[in-house]
Amino acid sequence: MGSRAGIVVTGTEVLTGRVTDLNGPWLAEQLRIAGVDIAAVVVVGDRADDMRWALQRLGGEGLDLLITSGGLGPTADDLTAEIVAGVQGRPLTLDTALEASIGDIVRRLTSARGWRLDAGATAAAVRKQAMVPVGASVLAPVGTAPGLVVAPAEGFSGPPIVVLPGPPRELQGMWAAALADDTVHAALAGRAELRQQTLRLWGTPESELAADLRELDPQLGGLEITTCLRDGELEVVTRFAPSAQERYDVLAAEIQRRYPETLFSADGRSIDEVVASLLLDGGLTIATAESCTAGMVAARLTDLAGSSAYLLGGLVVYSNRAKVELAGVPSELLDQVGAVSAEVAVALAAGARERLHADIGVGITGVAGPGGGTAEKPVGLVHLCISSAERVVSRRIRVPGSRSMVRDRSTVVALHMVRELLSPQSAQSAQSAQSI
Repeated sequence: MGSRAGIVVTGTEVLTGRVTDLNGPWLAEQLRIAGVDIAAVVVVGDRADDMRWALQRLGGEGLDLLITSGGLGPTADDLTAEIVAGVQGRPLTLDTALEASIGDIVRRLTSARGWRLDAGATAAAVRKQAMVPVGASVLAPVGTAPGLVVAPAEGFSGPPIVVLPGPPRELQGMWAAALADDTVHAALAGRAELRQQTLRLWGTPESELAADLRELDPQLGGLEITTCLRDGELEVVTRFAPSAQERYDVLAAEIQRRYPETLFSADGRSIDEVVASLLLDGGLTIATAESCTAGMVAARLTDLAGSSAYLLGGLVVYSNRAKVELAGVPSELLDQVGAVSAEVAVALAAGARERLHADIGVGITGVAGPGGGTAEKPVGLVHLCISSAERVVSRRIRVPGSRSMVRDRSTVVALHMVRELLSPQSAQSAQSAQSI
């Protein structure tokens, strides 16, 4: 079966959704790259009993390694080192060399930031972070918190536990050292290459794909296939050992054959990357004029490095006055058909293109809600237009859900419309997006 690991993410702020968990998914992917399968990611709050339960439960599942993130700070709710020490049967002890090192880091940080801290409180905080389980390996701090590798003491069962800090920058900066630790290296001696490939479709119902996968199932032994419908895109992620590569090739070829119009990414690239490649390959520039999405399309277009080669700018035209003065929408058109209309979306796309001297223009106007809708123009109604000097692609969509859902989905639809305009052969795929 190879090496398998579990992850325990700690923090009440993560458990309650105030902070999005970035560490669990990042660690899971790093483990896959290292040839380690992931059994579970568990999120618990800053409660000793819950943390202890999670570690003991996963530790009894025959896993080769456990990893925790968070709970290594200087405050009272930072309990991870203490809980891990108890689970592994190793009492905490003060590492004086580590205490001195953390103290130096804190002094440098406070001096650089001009802080004046209470000396006694600071010393107590540093001392808390320098308490480590007896026999543990210490991973040098990236911030102020050290990491730990804690093997079970004699008479205790379970896998080694790697204890990492919660801030993603610190955790990621410590990962290479954790993976190179002798105890971790020995625990993962059975690791083997685990490949992962992603296919992305636009406009294919998940139920239709599921029926095809059932038909193909006898040919797909050894593949772990998961599908996920997200923002209208159907993502097919397959994990497999190198020995199953030929079976994956069968799957990829069959999906290409059965869905030639809707498979927009056979190599795992996101729609953002596909659009960026089309613009760069064509030597084209793009500009946006957005009302209800308020710059979200422009923001997505700038997420990738090198976007200045194709994005010239974006206009946020929320008011009618801004639509007229910034994007050049005729005021009489707004009087005749209203701001939320196909005609205004066309005018916004043309205005973006002309005012910013771009090859491609994007125009979006709609009712994001939760208020402002009418019987004729309900909440969730959005008009989009992508235009060039030679071609215009327009859509009218109705997106159910919250304000953020309307804005997010409209942004994704706009990106796929850009792809359609730049790749005419994908017209059928984009056409199906109208039913969103």
